[in-house]
Amino acid sequence: MKAKRDDDISRTEPRESRYIKLKDRLTITWFLLPAIALFLIFLVYPIIQSIYYSLFDWKGFGPAVDFIGLGHYIRILTDKIFLKAIGNNLIIVVLSLAIQLPIALMLALVVGRKLRGRGFFRTVFFMPYILSEVITAIMWMFLYNADPDRGFINAIITLIPGLEARAWLGELNLVLPAIFVVLTWKYFGFHMLIYMAGLQNIPTEVEEAALIDGANKRQLITHVTLPLLGGTIRTSVYLSVLGSLQVFALVWIMTKGGPVNASELMSTYMYRFSFIRFELGYGSAVAIVMLIIALIFSLTYRRILARPDYLA
Repeated sequence: MKAKRDDDISRTEPRESRYIKLKDRLTITWFLLPAIALFLIFLVYPIIQSIYYSLFDWKGFGPAVDFIGLGHYIRILTDKIFLKAIGNNLIIVVLSLAIQLPIALMLALVVGRKLRGRGFFRTVFFMPYILSEVITAIMWMFLYNADPDRGFINAIITLIPGLEARAWLGELNLVLPAIFVVLTWKYFGFHMLIYMAGLQNIPTEVEEAALIDGANKRQLITHVTLPLLGGTIRTSVYLSVLGSLQVFALVWIMTKGGPVNASELMSTYMYRFSFIRFELGYGSAVAIVMLIIALIFSLTYRRILARPDYLA
């Protein structure tokens, strides 16, 4: 009788465990369904729809019937204006990695340590990021105004002997650097906050041990702090590159890609053909090309450069 009872228990236990596992899976599925539905509706479906419309010469009205296959993509890759837009995006990416992020890192090292009034400086440096791109663009358009009586920057420049007022947003060689200054002013506080969060995760005991071993301030930063910030820096670089590839509102309001396409970006190029010229089939193809570029960068960056932290 005892052996039979033990055999019955051994048979019922697996059934109960399988039932519990099935119940857990169903619970997880029910919780994930809303997120999956939103992901499919607002991300996957628009991408599939854009791929479909990119194969047609569609103006945005009525059904897409003029099938042209890969004609839009051939046109994109041979359009000098789009190639120039890619080059401008790459210039912004390089300048962001070479200037914007180092400035944010240096300020994080200063403000994130024992600095008197660091709370005030954190607020001041992060405040531009809170402003919308529309407000930022309008504000800097007033600052860049070519008339010294209206533009603050030119009013200051004209006070210096030998310098003249410049049309910052109207000269081919100045418009892109002028836009980059605005982008740096707006977004370096965001990256500074990321670096400060990374600094807080570094144990103070490690830095104190390095100082006890005889390391000076420079050696502490280069051989201890920066290596331990590796994961944070990689995240910041990743966000900076993707953000530089997607800049739109600020550039469109300030220059609309001008003058003579000197500040044209992929996003402004796509918007112009989609919603100004109503070539939505071509604009959809541009959007897919932008998606492919961002996807290639993301996969390559994750595969090659992403490494575990020293403290992992």
